[in-house]
Amino acid sequence: DGLHHDVGEALTQNDLTAARAVTDRLVGLYQGREDTRWGRDRLAELRGDQLDAQTLLALTEAELLGPLDIAASREVEAAARQVATVTALVPLALADVVAAMTSNLRMIRRVAEIYGGRSGFFGSWRLTRVVLSHLVATGAVAVGDDMLEPILGGTMLAKLSRRFGEGLVNGALTARVGVAAMEVCRPMPFSEPRRPKVRSIIKRALSGLFSKGS
Repeated sequence: DGLHHDVGEALTQNDLTAARAVTDRLVGLYQGREDTRWGRDRLAELRGDQLDAQTLLALTEAELLGPLDIAASREVEAAARQVATVTALVPLALADVVAAMTSNLRMIRRVAEIYGGRSGFFGSWRLTRVVLSHLVATGAVAVGDDMLEPILGGTMLAKLSRRFGEGLVNGALTARVGVAAMEVCRPMPFSEPRRPKVRSIIKRALSGLFSKGS
């Protein structure tokens, strides 16, 4: 939250000194991680050429957080696919509820770890409450045919059985929870060009999951 606030203040005031300070804090956050070494080296090489807060923070976002965004998106896609598959193929009562709950909790914890968070059991539950509150605040709770039809095709949806349809909807809801987790756990707010598109994540996660032959 502190990093989010400081990034926003540096951008609002176009304060290069503040932007350099928050960039240093972000580099320090990932200092010991091998998966960020290339980005940290690139940032160290190029940051001296940035002459205003916006370009410096854009560079920091691209080089330092870009690879982490990709890793977090893959976690979200995998969780959405798993929830959709279990809902569609396991006929046991409440199996979809258990699968969705466990997959979402694991996904939120993994997204937090990717962005540098470390928490125990109670910390994970607190984080989950924050993510769900963010979902409600942004109005991203409901998913219906209006979201899935442009992605998978209305004729395809019409051919699916009820369980397959429920699987797709549950998978799409998981994808939305995952995007909310990324927005909450990421130490910088997303700039508009790099903001994850829920529709794109749902498409990558669910398209082709159920073939027309199935």
